[in-house]
Amino acid sequence: MLKVAMISKWHVHAPEYARRIVETGRAQITCVWDEDAARGEAWAKELGVDFVADYDALLARPDVDAVILDTPTNLHKDMMIRAANAGKHIYTEKVMCLTVADCDEVIEAVERNHVIFTISFPKRAWPCNLFIKDAIDKGVLGDITAVRVRNAHDGASGGWLPEYWFDPVTTGGGAMMDLGAHPMYISSWLLGKPTRIVSMFNGLTGHAVEDNSVCAIEFEGGAIAVSETSLVSPMTPDTFEVYGTKGVIIVTDNQVRIKTADDKEHWHEPELPAALPHPIEQWVTSVLDGAPVRYGTAEGRALTQLMEGAYIAHREKREVQF
Repeated sequence: MLKVAMISKWHVHAPEYARRIVETGRAQITCVWDEDAARGEAWAKELGVDFVADYDALLARPDVDAVILDTPTNLHKDMMIRAANAGKHIYTEKVMCLTVADCDEVIEAVERNHVIFTISFPKRAWPCNLFIKDAIDKGVLGDITAVRVRNAHDGASGGWLPEYWFDPVTTGGGAMMDLGAHPMYISSWLLGKPTRIVSMFNGLTGHAVEDNSVCAIEFEGGAIAVSETSLVSPMTPDTFEVYGTKGVIIVTDNQVRIKTADDKEHWHEPELPAALPHPIEQWVTSVLDGAPVRYGTAEGRALTQLMEGAYIAHREKREVQF
């Protein structure tokens, strides 16, 4: 049985991760830490476990094998390094860190201490995205020329995200740093190494970070990915478009249609592969059974590379090359 400490309820996904840990049947929550003590104490009471105010004391407990990190993003580096140095396995909410340099320090600590690290990339487990990856790898679409991924909701304009979600210091950014992580890590997974990025961000709700944003990314081989995300866009379907020299895939709210050179006149709805387990389940299996890690430090670093470049491009109003 894997014994897990929940580290902060800051992120809106933290309650879901706690639920998923219990549902694995192979892990249990033993204690909670939170930078907001009142919030942490209330959550610990709800979960029926101890609240530990001192993070290092928590890491020293014999009933903590691993941590799930949902702190503000600017705390990730320090919290991860301390956990790794204490020999604790790490599951983290995206993004990994705010800079590639910080990621590299975390990677050094993770590798030196031989702990299992998994980052939350749930859309890489979805059947539609697994189908797209397989089609690209098999050359079904020919050479990929363009990818467009849109992920959006009305968390800012609808007022249902917490106000601290828009603090530039703790979050490191707005819509692109939050929801935009999904299009970013999907694009990197599909297309490989980026060569340059440009950004256009703006704000419609008056917050200190952007709530409406687009990035264009060029990858080696010439494919261009467009990452679109918004916190002011209600009723927006998840949209995924992949264009190649021999075919096209269009996905809207997980409905997949494909057209290839074999039949240029008709769209087809393909049979999709089974979903992979949620990343939480994958992490538990990696720790307990030694299963390969699909979304590890290299994947986390690649996402941070894109994010860091995106925000430099926005702030300095220029193209950033990698």
